[in-house]
Amino acid sequence: MPTSDQNADRLSGPVYAEISRHLMSRRAALGVFGAVGATGLLAACGGGGSTTTAGGSNGGGTKRAGGDLKIVRAQDSVSMDKTMVFSNASIWVYQQIYETLLMNAQDGKSVKPWLAESYTTSADKLTWTFKLRSSVKFSNGQPMTSADVKFSLDKASSTKGGWEFINSAIKEVKAPDPLTVVITTKYPWAPLLADLACPSNGIIPNNYGGKTAQEFYAAPIGTGPFVWDTWTKGSSITLKKNTTYWQPGKPALDSVTWQVVADDNARSLMVQGGQAHINENPPFSTLDQLRAASGVKVDVFPSTRTDYVLMNQTKKPYDDVHVRRAISYAIDRQSLLKSVLYNNGKAANSVFMPTVPYYDASTPGLQYDMAKAKAEMAQSSVPKGFSTTYLASSGDSTDAAIAQILQASLKELGITMNIQNGDPSAVHDLQNKLDYEISHSYWTMDIADPDELAQFALDPTTGGHSFNTGHNNKQLIDLVHQAQRTFDTAQRQKLYSQIQTMAANDAFLGFLYYQPMPYARQASVEGFQVLPSGSYHIEDVYLTA
Repeated sequence: MPTSDQNADRLSGPVYAEISRHLMSRRAALGVFGAVGATGLLAACGGGGSTTTAGGSNGGGTKRAGGDLKIVRAQDSVSMDKTMVFSNASIWVYQQIYETLLMNAQDGKSVKPWLAESYTTSADKLTWTFKLRSSVKFSNGQPMTSADVKFSLDKASSTKGGWEFINSAIKEVKAPDPLTVVITTKYPWAPLLADLACPSNGIIPNNYGGKTAQEFYAAPIGTGPFVWDTWTKGSSITLKKNTTYWQPGKPALDSVTWQVVADDNARSLMVQGGQAHINENPPFSTLDQLRAASGVKVDVFPSTRTDYVLMNQTKKPYDDVHVRRAISYAIDRQSLLKSVLYNNGKAANSVFMPTVPYYDASTPGLQYDMAKAKAEMAQSSVPKGFSTTYLASSGDSTDAAIAQILQASLKELGITMNIQNGDPSAVHDLQNKLDYEISHSYWTMDIADPDELAQFALDPTTGGHSFNTGHNNKQLIDLVHQAQRTFDTAQRQKLYSQIQTMAANDAFLGFLYYQPMPYARQASVEGFQVLPSGSYHIEDVYLTA
């Protein structure tokens, strides 16, 4: 989702209410999960995925039982309320406590069975029946039943200003017996399986286990591999091992702590010196130095993070498609890759990213071409240029680099771009209110289906204001709705290819680049894998002797 560093890291680039849905099952399958997305069968349940991505190798030392893992990060979590918070720094913690009926697979393009072991669908694609695992208990020892699932999904669907958009197609959830859940949708909805794997749909005890919502989220309970311990806000969160976890032999660790260390250099030194095991998101400028450090490994995981330039169409002259196209053509993406990502990453060609289903590599987007940029300006309402203000987040080196490179390029078009810095949380709020002219944001997906981003960025009726740009293309919106209700994968690909081409030509966003997720870790840490959404399974992590 979009994310501001204050409230989400997923747009997790700015973080606003996003929208997601999911994969299609082309045929009902009794006892096994059906075909999903563009990638075929759902993966078998295996505890989070051990497939090696770039870096992150598994094996290489003698596995030792126990241990206290420490992860250092720049920002603290915001809340453990899974239905309201969009902060990546929160999600990546609470996913170790709450689990979902299905789980994103390691490839980011499919889902796999988790708390549900199978499902069937009706011929009209309106009724989905899920069979729950019989061995799952909450960390307080109570068995998980369909009543807990119904309560959890109902609560996630009824928030205001939270993740309720994810479940907008759900009409009703029933619990006919303790191990059966029946979900009825308002209309055929292809993204449902992916939606159920969204972190907001994590399963918690019915009626909050007898507590109020506020009391529950202060010390939450789930079925996951770790249980709540302590949170010193602004400093650290610690979770302890769930000794009755339903997956035998997991987790190996005794505890995991996320410690807030704002200084980039200090985090690197802590991993090199053995005071921390994992450094979350070290600057790309430091990766070569970390690779050279003794006992340190650097992993660069494929991700769904995509950065964009936002152009507010409620402000002139950004309502002019020729102005927007001119700016998109004028963005020197290769300079950004070099100065921001140190050549880690790839120029973006689509509103979607290569790590989600239905991405179309053949959609060219509007790539850097100053001659085309000048031609578009000549056709615009302001052929001689204009003055504008770029809203930037203070203290954000990435934002500063993007602003400076864009400022230099736009001068060639006669556009004078002033840079206004603001507190990141204030910038997020101004973007959300469409009270800006041009700015920067980014997105990371939460589900294995493009519908989350398609809704947020392309359908202004869903609460995302078309990625806070005010864009409103009726034909594009209609294509998004068709894709949501299409189960045939070939037809759905055709629709999403049209969507990607049309979104690029509308140029309401300047697609910048696809960014991987860097991590540095001590060599003694094994089994640490980051999914394209940015989440990870600590139950698979262990320390070696």
